[in-house]
Amino acid sequence: MSERSVDWPPYFSELYIHRKLELALDLSLAQVSPALEAELAPRFAAAFAHMQALESGAIANPDEGRMVGHYWLRAPELAPNGELGESIRNTREAVATFARDVLDQTIRPERHDRFTDLLCIGIGGSALGPQLLVEALGDAIEMGGLRTHFLDNTDPEGIDRVMAPLLPCLGTTLVVVTSKSGGTPETRNGMLEVAHIFESYNLALGSQAIAITGRGSKLDSIAREENWLARFYMEDWVGGRTSLFSAVGLVPAALAGIDTDAMAQGAAIMDEATRIADLAENPAARLALAWYAAGDGAGPRDMVVLPYKDSLLLFSRYLQQLVMESLGKATDLDGKPVSQGIAVYGNKGSTDQHAYVQQLREGLDNFFATFLEVLRGRDGDSVTVEHDTTSADYLSGFLHGTRQALAENGRRSITITVPVVDARRLGALIALYERAVGLYAHLVNINAYHQPGVEAGKRAAGERLHLQHSVLAALRGADGAALSLDAIAAAAGSDDLIAVFQTVRHLDANRPEVRLSGDPREPASLRVQLTA
Repeated sequence: MSERSVDWPPYFSELYIHRKLELALDLSLAQVSPALEAELAPRFAAAFAHMQALESGAIANPDEGRMVGHYWLRAPELAPNGELGESIRNTREAVATFARDVLDQTIRPERHDRFTDLLCIGIGGSALGPQLLVEALGDAIEMGGLRTHFLDNTDPEGIDRVMAPLLPCLGTTLVVVTSKSGGTPETRNGMLEVAHIFESYNLALGSQAIAITGRGSKLDSIAREENWLARFYMEDWVGGRTSLFSAVGLVPAALAGIDTDAMAQGAAIMDEATRIADLAENPAARLALAWYAAGDGAGPRDMVVLPYKDSLLLFSRYLQQLVMESLGKATDLDGKPVSQGIAVYGNKGSTDQHAYVQQLREGLDNFFATFLEVLRGRDGDSVTVEHDTTSADYLSGFLHGTRQALAENGRRSITITVPVVDARRLGALIALYERAVGLYAHLVNINAYHQPGVEAGKRAAGERLHLQHSVLAALRGADGAALSLDAIAAAAGSDDLIAVFQTVRHLDANRPEVRLSGDPREPASLRVQLTA
């Protein structure tokens, strides 16, 4: 029988393959109808033009009058002017030189001990991207890089846990502090806690620290005044969740021994593919189409990300910020209420076989799955765990078995396949999702590049801290007398008794001089006293 007479299944018509990257995107189980594809074609044409305008330097965030330039980071020649392109190239060269000097032991000629560890302090996009790179690609001992650790929260016990194994090698630990404004509380707190530990060991943080920040920021001033080892700058046209190819990601990656040139190359190759103004040939557009089909452009279905590779464990967390912060919006570009967004969660396969796949198959049909398949099990020979079967065979079987089991119950899924997890392919995956987010946002008429909800949370946190200061002032003004909640609220100028109770409960747990007594189920019985 000739090949032309074979009745090929729809799988092959819905399979996109990027031959240079050996990356495949399979939408055969995404339930995208030809009618929807035809209906959305004009909107995709407008989205392609919109993305081209952004890459040419159009204002992407009217709220702040900012461009969005993360695409230029891997193709400086496409920046809207030569000055920007030169700045990008200079930063990349400066990062490479600094990392080479650190790893070649030439950064501290007066010292005979080389840096052995890297501590990265940041939060959100300043931590998630670098964490993903190191988890997926970093093997410091084999690649000659530094063992890398992250402080990405303001949890004191978490800080202690990260710092404990670093105490014996504190003098050979290089610290990277990343904050665009220099005032992000979580990052500032981590820096101050680490500086305190350094001081207790008679070490100066500045002599072992690098700043990644905005020009003229608070952090920039501190690093300059304390003569830190280096300062690398973040531009205002790079958002945190798309900053991986700026100094934010390049510095930790290079110091961990990761091939940042290959990573940028993979992203640039994917960028070329996702610039194609043809819905059938553009993988990011195909991905955005599947998202739209899953939720009818309104986002009622969650995106469940299932990477069947331990090294990609953090990919779902990375996508949480990229997708949810970009697409979670209350209003559209015309100011109309829309409540848009796609919730993202995930874990690794085959762990999910024993976790929540039961609900995915038989419970609420409120999701679409994204399987990430890596063809190669390991470098070198595999162990046969039973007749003619390896652990990698089992992993592949679980992936395709789960995919089929979901399909049998009408559940939608997308599958992305790469041959290996390396710097080039990971860069390409990140670029693929960055462009898909931008295209999808235009389809549903929202701004993917601002985050008013994040700012609202920061303001509310500031108000709660202000209340705490007022509560402490009220207690100090009572000269040791026990006060009721009502009395504290009145003195603090607050009419929110719940917030006052939560504040004094927190103080009672963390300040030995603050004592809370009484029964919360009888608010009138509650008394708070400052004992010292």
